[in-house]
Amino acid sequence: MMTVSTKPLLLYIHGFNSSPKSLKAQQMLAYCREHRPDIRVEVPQMPCYPAQAAEFIDNQVKALVDEGYQIGLVGSSLGGYISTWLNDRYQLPAVLVNPAVTPYELLVDYLGDQVNPYTHEHYVLAPHHMDELRAMDVTTLRNPEQLWVLQQEGDEVLDYRQAVTKYAACKQTVEADGDHSFVQFERFPADIIQFLGL
Repeated sequence: MMTVSTKPLLLYIHGFNSSPKSLKAQQMLAYCREHRPDIRVEVPQMPCYPAQAAEFIDNQVKALVDEGYQIGLVGSSLGGYISTWLNDRYQLPAVLVNPAVTPYELLVDYLGDQVNPYTHEHYVLAPHHMDELRAMDVTTLRNPEQLWVLQQEGDEVLDYRQAVTKYAACKQTVEADGDHSFVQFERFPADIIQFLGL
């Protein structure tokens, strides 16, 4: 039987131009606060640029591991891509919500001036940032049993079929309709925490 750490921690990684104030992040926080106050929940504001985001979240995970936390990841959209990268590095279980599979192709359409609608931060996406994203790509999933993909076919931003293919060996929940925000995500926090072993 697996021994559960007395220091469970849920790390939620938001998506492109999002923030800790996103609805799904707040729903996870609210659920843990009410039902699992023993779980520490961290929802960091991710840097806008990919290499900075990778260094930032990698350093945070290293520090939390050193502190003895048992970490479970939840990543939405681009956060799902980053969570896959962290899973490959640290073998941390992760739930990926409408994950981006090839953001270095998708975000080419967003090159130039950007404003984060939550933080109002202005920044400029350049072609070399796509190279930074590509450097994080995990081409072979070494720990498919540690990943659960939640998707809705009505995602208007990403082609859900890309993730169905990439994560074919993983647990998947694919719902008809919905959208990129993942409608009625509040149905899943309890099952997410159970899957993450927290």
